[in-house]
Amino acid sequence: MSISAQMVKELRLKTGCGIMECKGALKESNGNLEVAIEFLRKKGLKTASKKAGRATSEGQIASYIHPGGKIGVLLEVNCETDFVARTDKFQELLKDICMHIAATNPPYLSREDISDEVVEKEKEIYRAQLIEAGKPEQIIDKIVTGKLEKGFFASSCLLEQPFVKNDKITIGQLLAEKIATLGENMNIRRFTRFQLGE
Repeated sequence: MSISAQMVKELRLKTGCGIMECKGALKESNGNLEVAIEFLRKKGLKTASKKAGRATSEGQIASYIHPGGKIGVLLEVNCETDFVARTDKFQELLKDICMHIAATNPPYLSREDISDEVVEKEKEIYRAQLIEAGKPEQIIDKIVTGKLEKGFFASSCLLEQPFVKNDKITIGQLLAEKIATLGENMNIRRFTRFQLGE
């Protein structure tokens, strides 16, 4: 199948990837745009994991005030160079993450930030609920593990939350996609969400 310039342009607009990458992805997917996007996403995640060990000493602190002035967010995202920190794509990432934090109010950045005591307490609550519901003892631990993964960590940790603008990906995956697109390692260093009166 021949890949038209219009198809390449459309894929570039949707993914932000280079012309040759888009052309290759469209050839790989026989011109199917959705399959090409998925192909680039998987390739991007692989690229991102290769860059994970590189130092991130540049970046920016971004702020966001929600309309009405009752919620505000301060966010620090680090990258490798000042050049990338000034790009529109990096600025867009900061804005998206700030708005996401304003909307979801995650208490933690990642599961590594959660103390063992908090995790144990959650397990106890889930276990008590399951016993109350009459679930068989031999499957309770398995259900508790599933509830921790899909419930507690996915709602409490910023990196594991479904992105509010596209719930098919997590904030961690959004970050990995930007790493692949911009070609530099990045990480969310810290954030604070303010709510009037709290």
